Amino acid sequence: SSEVLEAIENTIQNVFESLAQKKAPVLTVANRADWRNIEFKDSVGLQMIPRCPTKQIRSDCPRSALKFALMLKILSMIYKMVQSNTYATKRDIYYSDTQLFGSQSVVDNIINDISCMLRIPRRSLHILSTTKGFVAGNLSYTEEDGTKVNCTSSATVCIIKQEFIASVFAGKDLISHAKFMLIVEKDATFQRLLDDDFCNKLSPCIMITGRGVPDLNTRLLVRKLWDSFQIPIFTLMDADPHGIEIMCIYKYGSVSMSFEAHRLTVPSIKWLGLLPSDLERLNIRKDALIPFTKRDQNKLASIQKRPYIACQPMWRKELEIMAASKLKAEIQVLTSLSSDYLSRVYLPNKLQFGGWL
Repeated sequence: SSEVLEAIENTIQNVFESLAQKKAPVLTVANRADWRNIEFKDSVGLQMIPRCPTKQIRSDCPRSALKFALMLKILSMIYKMVQSNTYATKRDIYYSDTQLFGSQSVVDNIINDISCMLRIPRRSLHILSTTKGFVAGNLSYTEEDGTKVNCTSSATVCIIKQEFIASVFAGKDLISHAKFMLIVEKDATFQRLLDDDFCNKLSPCIMITGRGVPDLNTRLLVRKLWDSFQIPIFTLMDADPHGIEIMCIYKYGSVSMSFEAHRLTVPSIKWLGLLPSDLERLNIRKDALIPFTKRDQNKLASIQKRPYIACQPMWRKELEIMAASKLKAEIQVLTSLSSDYLSRVYLPNKLQFGGWL
């Protein structure tokens, strides 16, 4: 807390000093959203280059004056929350003055800029993401107050909210006998696997879903569990460009959060399925597949150009299969083979015989 308060105080002091010298105050932030300022490292994923070029948010420029004011406004809100040990979601901040902020994306972008500018992890700014992710399976831990939390019961799903993350990071006795972790793209597939008691049937495992694009807490948890247990992590995604993008966020990170890559990425994550080559191998009917949209084509072309694809020749082949067929499939397509094909046949065979990339 003292580190956050000091960083904000230093920023505001610089503003006051500029005003005292009759100069227009500026805030200097890294140009973090430009691919030219991102480098790829096998051991970390996508990260900002050292001495990343910066841009100035000027108070005397019509194009940036509003953003300058909004950054000071949110810095003020963060300062008060850290002082009083209270928290707010990004949505709370937006709805505190919707006319001033204009949109949720403006707030989200400014919060990331502030985190990067202050060099403070976003979770330390007392701003929470809307809770999305779930975790279940062979995992238990003790909260700071001594409460024991057990996700091992097949009926128990823990919501990956801020308090959960704080307890896992600060708590004691983080215990698991899991042999692997499975990250599932969609909530519906996650719930189906729970219903089939997948976490216990094959071998004990931990199952996680970010319910689509993962929020910060879900990514933090995946990294924490990897650091703690060093067990294999597999992903189960739709065979489409959107699913591949989500898998890449878990594995290699995102451009917008590249300044925090070392806390959020797990480059050892494996692609278990659904692979484009599986669709042909399993003789999935063509009428069960979905034709590409223009957006799908653009997304896939963008992924194929990314630096990490060059070091993944097997991935590259799968993307080429998808590009050539111009067809995509959801994980649910496996129900066309049988209602429980995913948990009874597909996943056990993949995990037993090494069908991952």
